[in-house]
Amino acid sequence: MNIFRIPHPLPAGELLEPLLDNGDILIERIISNGQASPPGFWYDQDRDEWAVLLQGRAEILFADGRRITLGAGDHLFLAARERHRVAFTSTEPPCIWLAVHGRLK
Repeated sequence: MNIFRIPHPLPAGELLEPLLDNGDILIERIISNGQASPPGFWYDQDRDEWAVLLQGRAEILFADGRRITLGAGDHLFLAARERHRVAFTSTEPPCIWLAVHGRLK
């Protein structure tokens, strides 16, 4: 598998592809194509997440009011229970993320 290969046509929703899942750590490729979190929805995850945006542009909002804009090569750490939402993902090009979930601290 090539991490940059994008299937055509893309599904209507985000594409989540587990690359490794051993119960403690999940590594996944995510392809976003204009998706954003629904109004009023906040992620409130049980595990830490480290994510790198390999391609595209995205914006993440936090419940405390912070806003982070990401471009290709930017990464972020989301602590467990850190409420956040996806405000924007680009379509040209689509976003390709690599995310690692687990106890990462």
